[in-house]
Amino acid sequence: MKDSQSPWFLFVQRFRKHTMALVGMVILVSITILVAFAPFFTTHDPMQQNLLNRFQPPSATHWLGTDDLGRDLWARILYGGRISLSVGLLAMAVSITLGSLIGLLAGYFGGWVDSVLMRTTEIFLSIPRLFVLIALGMFLRSLDLSMFQAGSFIPIALVIGLLSWMGTARMVRASTLTVREREYVQACRALGGSHRRILLRHILPNIASPIIVSATLGLSGAIISESGLSYLGFGVQLPTPTWGNMLSNTQSQITTAPWAAIFPGFMIFLVVISINYIGDGLRDALDPRHHSR
Repeated sequence: MKDSQSPWFLFVQRFRKHTMALVGMVILVSITILVAFAPFFTTHDPMQQNLLNRFQPPSATHWLGTDDLGRDLWARILYGGRISLSVGLLAMAVSITLGSLIGLLAGYFGGWVDSVLMRTTEIFLSIPRLFVLIALGMFLRSLDLSMFQAGSFIPIALVIGLLSWMGTARMVRASTLTVREREYVQACRALGGSHRRILLRHILPNIASPIIVSATLGLSGAIISESGLSYLGFGVQLPTPTWGNMLSNTQSQITTAPWAAIFPGFMIFLVVISINYIGDGLRDALDPRHHSR
């Protein structure tokens, strides 16, 4: 009986009631498995060109058809998904880490620390994000460093993450302002607990719910940002495939080879909508107002 009332059990029960979140979880896990084990699910090299087979429609040989250079679209979508999902995960990790740290410090210490950090956050919010993404992405790619070589997703992911932390910081600050006044935090402070112990052992675990939800939504936002940049030609560069840059040359092909645009775009749609529904399910399952029901 005790186990049936544990926080984890209650969370699972509430999450299972969100049908679309479960569907989104199944879709996202399936796509992740296909992408992670791409060599086992395709027999074609995503880089191999065959001009004699260009613009072939979907068939038993090429399940999703071929592109303008005769490359197999199914293989390129699977291998491209590795880059797109990796960009989203790395950008989300950078954004959540930076935003949570700034929000915790601002909300806990208050005073001039809060003022400086929040004014910095407001400055970043006023920056035209797309312009800075393009400019910084080009600058980082121009550096003579191995991690920033053509085809690397690291600079794009770092830039997206460094320009996406502000919403998380404001949310974490608001939650920290509430939690820092709770009795258990005051008791720990009275017993001589260090700032680090109070932040990491008492405040952070009690504001983890909104951070988790923010992380899921940040992941979908990062994937869309990378796709948009790659579509404009400022993201990960060809021939390295991503779902975004696979769409970059399809405007003129939409009437002759619509599958070249439909399938990469559909993958972006599936992943983003799945992550959004998962975020909705997590938000409902972790909402403290449900705990008393």
